[in-house]
Amino acid sequence: MTPAAPAYRRLSVEERRSQLLEAALSLFAHRVPEDVSLDDVAEAAGVSRPLVYRYFPGGKQQLYEAALRSAAEELRHCFDEPQDGPLLSRLARVLDRYLTFVGRHDAGFSALLQGGSVVETSRTTAIVDGVRRAAAEAIYSHLGLPEPGPRLRMTVRMWITAVEAASLIWLDEDKQPPADELRDWLVDQFVAVLSVTAARDAQTADLVRRALSAQT
Repeated sequence: MTPAAPAYRRLSVEERRSQLLEAALSLFAHRVPEDVSLDDVAEAAGVSRPLVYRYFPGGKQQLYEAALRSAAEELRHCFDEPQDGPLLSRLARVLDRYLTFVGRHDAGFSALLQGGSVVETSRTTAIVDGVRRAAAEAIYSHLGLPEPGPRLRMTVRMWITAVEAASLIWLDEDKQPPADELRDWLVDQFVAVLSVTAARDAQTADLVRRALSAQT
């Protein structure tokens, strides 16, 4: 006997929306936003273009912003790390997840950070800035400093900018050096910039003595 075909299951509103976002994220991960059309998303999801419009009546702009929020939420989770063990080991694990994200999203990550896209708006910029602020807050928390001073805040934010720049160059260089080497280099850079700031800021100097000298 010929096996019966599986029964068709109608997706719920949330399931369908998630399906469309997943298809869009996959496309935006490998192509810049202006090179992705709603027809491309519909084809990737195996649905019709009108169905995409039904869930995203604002068209490509609304879909892009929704996909960006989804990617931003995933990126924020890269910084979810238990505050156990040596500080630099925790930072290395965060960077491992971050670089894995960068590697998976490739061209989409470059378009996201470099800007200039025809679909870029103040809302998309705010989404990206929100990830940067979340990253900084996570680092302050791991440093054990609920109220970091201006010099330390500037140091952390400068390092986050350096990580972003290094990630873009890494993609441009065909992901060389290997991710684990890049991770270790970025951790060393974090120690270096903290040490420079420590020479001018008592709060950072105390942090370096307490946290970094305790590495095992």
